[in-house]
Amino acid sequence: MQYKKHIRFDWAIKRLLRQKANFGILEGFLSELLKEEIEIIEILDSESNKETEEDKHNRVDILVKDHKGELIIIEVQNAYALDYFLRILYGISKAIIEHIREGNPYSKIKKIISVNIVYFDLGHGSDYIYKGITTFRGMHDNQILELTAAQRKLFNKEKVHEVFSEMYLIKVNNFDDNAKDTLDEWIYFLKNSEIKKEFSAKGIKEANEVLKIINMTDEERREYNRFIEVLSDRASIAETIAFESELLAEEKLEKKLTEIVINLLKMQSLSDEQIAVAAKVDIAFVRKIKEELKSQDRK
Repeated sequence: MQYKKHIRFDWAIKRLLRQKANFGILEGFLSELLKEEIEIIEILDSESNKETEEDKHNRVDILVKDHKGELIIIEVQNAYALDYFLRILYGISKAIIEHIREGNPYSKIKKIISVNIVYFDLGHGSDYIYKGITTFRGMHDNQILELTAAQRKLFNKEKVHEVFSEMYLIKVNNFDDNAKDTLDEWIYFLKNSEIKKEFSAKGIKEANEVLKIINMTDEERREYNRFIEVLSDRASIAETIAFESELLAEEKLEKKLTEIVINLLKMQSLSDEQIAVAAKVDIAFVRKIKEELKSQDRK
């Protein structure tokens, strides 16, 4: 079994990137994405990121506390999930609840930054990086609600949206492999498990060394092989389901069009060409149905 030069990010984040010695890799990725210097203080354990046998190859949670005391969730999702938007909301809500002490004022609520890396098509949109923030806009004057001076001092924030959680959605498969900036270099790695020698993004050179498959122990390589096999199996299942669903839809459509053509043929006043136009089908399809009806009549 042949693999690429580098370990997949979703496997690395479950193991290698939790080590303090490798924080620079995550710091680099987050700094490029969030457009500010991120320093990781610690990796936190919580109920929301504990791994189970059911989801260990499916979803990855890592909860990071940065130098500002803000919490950053990084989640990787390989399998298609129609309700994934609500999964994002659940993860944020759970992190907030788990990291506020009973009796503390609401001003002590941690800001959550949710970074979601998905390997399937989520929502309708052609971009590959999306950012979601919370703003309040006047229904009559269309003005954005601002913080008061006292609130800016209390929260140490300038804008209302900075108080609330931020959500980032990276739709990996939408990326066209053309790395136009340093953030794109990270997206290229997320998609292809490959780091080009000319890449210069923060943390990417460290990732290039640490995440080489050749550096794995025999035990890690065996576990990684099992991980890749599970992903391949799930991808095959998803492809089969999609193919069969499409085939079923085509069969239903053909059945419906056949019924339409038969009804039009019964009118006897329409030519084959007129029926084809009315039913929006090829004239060959009309003549095929016509011959089948004649064959049935002869029997």
